[in-house]
Amino acid sequence: MALIVQKFGGTSVGSVERIEQVAAKVKKFRDNGDDIVVVVSAMSGETNRLIDLAKQINDQPVARELDVMVSTGEQVTIALLAMALIKIGVPAVSYTGSQVRILTDSAHTKARILQIDSQQIHKELKAGRVVVVAGFQGVDEAGNITTLGRGGSDTTGVALAAALKADECQIYTDVDGVYTTDPRVVAKAQRLDKITFEEMLEMASLGSKVLQIRAVEFAGKYSVPLRVLHSFQEGPGTLITLDEEESMEQPIISGIAFNRDEAKLTIRGVPDTPGVAFKILGPISSANVEVDMIVQNVAHDNTTDFTFTVHRNDYHNALQVLEGIARDMGAREVIGDVDIAKVSIVGVGMRSHAGVASRMFEALAKENINIQMISTSEIKVSVVIEEKYLELAVRALHTAFELDAPAGKGE
Repeated sequence: MALIVQKFGGTSVGSVERIEQVAAKVKKFRDNGDDIVVVVSAMSGETNRLIDLAKQINDQPVARELDVMVSTGEQVTIALLAMALIKIGVPAVSYTGSQVRILTDSAHTKARILQIDSQQIHKELKAGRVVVVAGFQGVDEAGNITTLGRGGSDTTGVALAAALKADECQIYTDVDGVYTTDPRVVAKAQRLDKITFEEMLEMASLGSKVLQIRAVEFAGKYSVPLRVLHSFQEGPGTLITLDEEESMEQPIISGIAFNRDEAKLTIRGVPDTPGVAFKILGPISSANVEVDMIVQNVAHDNTTDFTFTVHRNDYHNALQVLEGIARDMGAREVIGDVDIAKVSIVGVGMRSHAGVASRMFEALAKENINIQMISTSEIKVSVVIEEKYLELAVRALHTAFELDAPAGKGE
C-alpha cells in the first residue's frame, strides 16, 4: 500500500468526459489499496478566459483581485472530480489551497510555498477518502488567496508529496514521458525510463516543456520521486530520481534540448577597462532583462567586443538600453540578431567521459553548421547557431550520441 500524489493538468480535465476518465484512473489505484491525493489544474483554457475577463475591466488588474478570480478555475475542477469519484463509488472530498492551508508568501500571482499543513489530508485519507486538492493556489498569513504562477499546479503536487512523505508524485500530461528530444523534430526520439533531477532541471531550463522548473527544483530538494505519465494511455512513463548510478552506465547524453526564443546582442569597441562587464550588464539587469550566455573578446587596440543572449521577447528593450550604454561608453556600434537558436546536450555521463564537447562540435561541423557561442556546465554543453539550422543540428546530434531508437522501437 502506497501513498501517491497524482497531478492532472488542464487538458486532462478539459471536459466533463475527461474528468470522468480521470476519476476511473484514480479508482484503479485506490482499488489496488493505495492512498491517493489528486491535484488538479483548471479546465483547459479556463485560466486564460478569466484573465481576459479581468483585462476587460483593467489592462493591469490589481494582483490580489486577479488571484481571487483565477483561483476559481481550480475550484470548479476539484468539485467536479470529487463528484465524479463519488458517482463511481469512491469516497472523495475536495479542498481549496486555503482549506488545506498551503501557506505562501504574499507575492500575488507568483507566490512561493512556505509550509503545508498535512494534518487534515492525513485525517481524510485515514477515513478512506480520496482527497482532491486545487493546484496553483494557496493562502498567505493574512488569509489572502494567492496563486503560484503559470504551471503552479505541478509545484503544488510536488510540495504536497513532500509534505505528506508520499511514495511517488505522478504528473499526468499529454505526453507519455520525457523523451531524448522533441519527437516532432526527431522521429527516432526515445522515451527515457529514468532521468536524474539534475538532468531534468537542465532540460526544463533549456527549453523542454514537459515539467515546470520550480516543480523539478522542489522535487530534487525534498527527494520526491517524480513520474511523468500520459493521462489517457497506459505505460510506465519516465521516473525522475536522485539515483545516478544506473544512469552512469547509460548513454553519455540523456537528452537534447533546444530553444528558439533566443536573441543575441553585441556591443563592439568598448574600452577594455576593469568593470566593463558590470557597466554593460548592470543597466540591462536594472531593465529587468535576464541574460543567458555571455562571450567577451579583447582586441589588440585595448577595446573589447561583448556579446550576450536574452529571451527574444526582451530583445527590443535590451537593444534600446544597450544603445544608450554604447553612447555613454564611446563604443563603436551595437548589433543584434533574432534569427538564432540554442541547442544543448545534457547528461550526467559527461562527468566520467572526456571529449563530449568535441564530439558535439564535430557533428555540427559535418553538417556545415557554424557555432556562434558556447556555454558549458558539468552536465551540459550549449551552443548558439542560426535558427534555420536548428532541426538539422538536433537530428545530427541525436544520431551522433547514439540516441536514435532502434528500428521498430520509435515512439
